Amino acid sequence: MPKILIADDEKSIRKTLREILEFESYTVEEAADGTQAFESLKEGGYDCALLDIKMPKMDGMEVLDKLRDTDCDTPIIMISGHGTIENAVEATKKGAYDFIQKPPDLNRLLVTVRNALEKSSLVTETKVLRRKVGKIREIIGESPAIQKIKDTIDRVAPTEARVLITGENGTGKELVARWIHEKSNRRNGPLVEVNCAAIPSELIESELFGHEKGAFTSAIKQRIGKFEQANGGTLFLDEVGDMSLSAQAKVLRALQENRITRVGGDKDILVDVRVVAATNKDLLREVEEGRFRLDLYHRLSVIIIHVPSLNERAEDIPLLAEKFVKEICEDYGIPKKIITPKALEELRVMRWNGNIRELRNVMERLVILSDQKITEAEVRNYVTNTQAKDTPTDLFEQFDKFQDFKEHIEKLFIEHKLKKYNWNVSKSAEVLDIQRSHLYNKIEKYDLRRQ
Repeated sequence: MPKILIADDEKSIRKTLREILEFESYTVEEAADGTQAFESLKEGGYDCALLDIKMPKMDGMEVLDKLRDTDCDTPIIMISGHGTIENAVEATKKGAYDFIQKPPDLNRLLVTVRNALEKSSLVTETKVLRRKVGKIREIIGESPAIQKIKDTIDRVAPTEARVLITGENGTGKELVARWIHEKSNRRNGPLVEVNCAAIPSELIESELFGHEKGAFTSAIKQRIGKFEQANGGTLFLDEVGDMSLSAQAKVLRALQENRITRVGGDKDILVDVRVVAATNKDLLREVEEGRFRLDLYHRLSVIIIHVPSLNERAEDIPLLAEKFVKEICEDYGIPKKIITPKALEELRVMRWNGNIRELRNVMERLVILSDQKITEAEVRNYVTNTQAKDTPTDLFEQFDKFQDFKEHIEKLFIEHKLKKYNWNVSKSAEVLDIQRSHLYNKIEKYDLRRQ
């Protein structure tokens, strides 16, 4: 059901507009001044807004100005009892969807609202389709490690240097590769991806270099390999550490001579390809153990970009969580849900073995199972309690100071006992061997709440 905000300092006007819109089965919320309207719209979740021009604290034009600096795309319909052509033109220039004079004509009001809602729906669908078709997301984060990655991409992308991207599974290595291609001089050429870990060793050469008809039993026709497909563009070799030694030798030749030979063929084919590789393995250790060629390593690692794990850049978790919630709500066509500061803090201190991939799955779970707000309690119920228990080492790594660790353990212990005895404070205090007043102080200190 569409959700509409009415912002007007006159209570009678808000009441009249609410009655009209609720009769049409719209969900309506109100704001009595410009500041309240701006804060509500900035939080999101509205499909349309009716905004009075003359309001206390901040007038409608100021609200429009400030909204342009946010990512709010809610259609705004301006309403005014002293409207002029100049007002209407100015409001439209500032991004307003339409302008209606008071008292509004009922039919025109409803038609304008209906059209604004259709625009809102189209904007949302366009965003979702662009993200799905483009398949390239922004690199989110303000930590020093992420800033360094962005700076390195800006420096390296316009060159022809080969790049080796390292990092754990789920950290976003593929996204870094996509941005290297997107900012390179080859952006108009193809970006071809090969997951070396997902292709059987006996088929990897055919996948990379192609094969001629009759090269082997199932080769019933000629096949063009990934190197040829990526000609003029970028070839992304994901999990390159899992490539067989025989395939490594052929890749090395392709990088040295810019030419390949199809399996079963004897003709050299010239290729113009920039190779970007990624791995979650320590390739130098793989070299020492004889599983990876040292000469290929040196060819691939002209530039090395290491993508840190999510646990190494925990300060970026709130930004990522907010971004994922917005995207997921858009994908599902539902109003944006709000994450409380305590819920964000609960997410920030958790251990993320699956990195960004795990965080996105968790945020999707929270969006589906939570109400309009995602709270600390819901994070604990739907995430913390369903995750595998931390090993002692993982738990210790969360804290630098002994006092912080001690308080965290004390909070968990007291909460566990309270739940065990159904929040009977007297019984819990007796078991804990402390006074009830002391337990009440601890409950208040750690902001414990009965679910």
